[in-house]
Amino acid sequence: MSYKHLFILLEGNDDERFFEKIVKSLLQERYSTIKIWKYSKRKQEKIVALVNSINSMKADYIFARDINDSPCITAEKEKITGKFKQIADDKIIVVVKEIESWYLAGLDENTAIKVGIRKKIRTANRITKEDFNRLIPKNMARIEFMRNILENYDVEIAKRRNRSFGYFLNKWGK
Repeated sequence: MSYKHLFILLEGNDDERFFEKIVKSLLQERYSTIKIWKYSKRKQEKIVALVNSINSMKADYIFARDINDSPCITAEKEKITGKFKQIADDKIIVVVKEIESWYLAGLDENTAIKVGIRKKIRTANRITKEDFNRLIPKNMARIEFMRNILENYDVEIAKRRNRSFGYFLNKWGK
């Protein structure tokens, strides 16, 4: 086991839920500690201070963000590095389209039915929050739906079904 520390900087609660349940276990062998920190409601100065602290500790970090409406991954990375000079381009992971696409990527057709999805999902590469929300069964809370997906998640399927998740695992996984 390595004794290096990893900080994962995330946008919000859905990202945190996914990284806690799926990603942390995939990275545990490489890092002695993994800390998740949500930045979406933080002031720019706090984010800069954290990244400076991480850099001075010689720790590792991932800065994850949805692509949202950026035309491409490069444009989103440039937006981030333009705002935060301390954040290295190679530490940025851009989720395409939104984190909900990573959730759905880990389900095969049978598992999707098991968690209550009645519509066939052709691709998990361009899923938005709105697309995801339309798939939630009427009698189920969004968080319960997300937890059910994570309980039935298959990382190998997800790597094949979502390019940005596959890229992330190839770069940061084992």
